[in-house]
Parts: sequence; C-alpha cells; structure tokens
Amino acid sequence: MSPDHRPDHRPDHRPDHRPDHRPDHRPTTPLTAEELEALARWPTPAISNAIETFNVRSRATGFMSSDIVGRFPELGVGVGYAVTAKIRASIPPSEDPETVDRDAWVEHILSVPGPRWVVMQEMDQPAVGSYWGEVNATRHRAMGCVGIITDGGVRDLDEMRGMGFNAISKAVLVSHAYTHLVEVGGPVTVGGLTVHPGDLLAGDQHGVIHVPHDIAPQVAEAAQRVEDEERKIIEFYRSAGYRPGDRDGGKYP
Repeated sequence: MSPDHRPDHRPDHRPDHRPDHRPDHRPTTPLTAEELEALARWPTPAISNAIETFNVRSRATGFMSSDIVGRFPELGVGVGYAVTAKIRASIPPSEDPETVDRDAWVEHILSVPGPRWVVMQEMDQPAVGSYWGEVNATRHRAMGCVGIITDGGVRDLDEMRGMGFNAISKAVLVSHAYTHLVEVGGPVTVGGLTVHPGDLLAGDQHGVIHVPHDIAPQVAEAAQRVEDEERKIIEFYRSAGYRPGDRDGGKYP
C-alpha cells in the first residue's frame, strides 16, 4: 500500500483555497443512469464519430492528445463528470504557499454530480511524484469517482486495476515525492484539452473525449446509427462473393 494518504500540513497564515466560483460546466440536468449506461457501452472512437454528426465543433478538437494513455484497457469505457485540481510534488507542501487543504478538494468532489472523473493537471513537467496509488484510488472510488485522468503519473497499478479504478495518465511513476494539491475546482488543461468542473468525459484505452452537454442524451443513439452504416461497408468487403474491384450501387463503399 502506498503512503499517499499523508495529511496535508498547511500553516495558518496561508490563504484558504476553497473551491472558487469561476464559471464551471456542471450540467443543468445530469444524464440519467440509463443514459450514462447507454453512453458507456460505446468506445471513445464511436463516441467521437457520433459527436461529429451533430456538427457542434471542429473534428480536430474536443479530445486529449495521444500522450495521455489508458493504463487498463480491460476496464472498458468510463463516463463521468469532471472534478478538477492541480497538483505539485517537487517541493514539500509545508514550503509551498499554494498548498490546498484536502477538505476543500472533498467538498469540490461532492459538489459535482456523479459518476465523476478526477482530472488533475500536474504542475511539475515532467512529473516527479504520483498523487495516485492504492490509497487515493480507494478513497476516490468510495466517493463515486470512476478513475483519474492526469498529465502526471500513477502507480500501484495492480491494486488500482483490481478495484476497477481506471487510470489514464501521461506517466507511470515509482514515488509519491511531495505530492499535494495546489488548486481545486478551476479549469485544468490536460493533454491539450481544457476541462472545467462538470464537463462530461468518456475515457478508455484510446484516450479521453469531451461530450457536450446539449447533445449528450442523443450521443449513444447517434453512435448506433454510425455503427449501422459502417457495418454495411464491413459486411460488403467480408462477403463471400466479394472480389477486388466490386462496387456497391456503382461506387466503392
């Protein structure tokens, strides 16, 4: 078990970094359990295909870069609303004037509807120490979080995998170093994607994608429509009678 449960030590003279009131993206009406389950049946590439059919954003935006890697492909797709923080591990929390008390973090988590993806921006690049191991995974899973998305590192992989807590990260690390919170509840940028509290995210072995709230209830059905169209193409080329150069309706499908 990792010692990543050390108490935060914040001298009294430090500012109180409670969750602030900057604009966030909490949904007015969260998805129902059935809608979340329907969305989680689809891998992120299918979700991406579905979002494209609504023409709500550029096809080159809305997802994290390829250096943010899913560590547990076998856990499938996680869907949840973002809770956000920034962390640092290169200096002790007692020496960092930006250190945030864990209570503020827990209050922020509980203010966002579940299920939740934890999204943490690592202020040390490259990452020095991991906030994430068996203890924090256990703690956050109990608070309704499906996993961690970070441009920092994770560790205790066997333990995290065993409890079904997903991890999508830039690095895998050995030490926790001096890891501590330095901001909670504001926008963070991970893998080139800026994430706000309450953003709906889907993550799996392919990466992480943001699902806009206004189309979220329709995305699963759209994914099925795209799948149905793609299946026609696949079946055409897999058919026993196919010969190279064959056309369908006068065109190459």
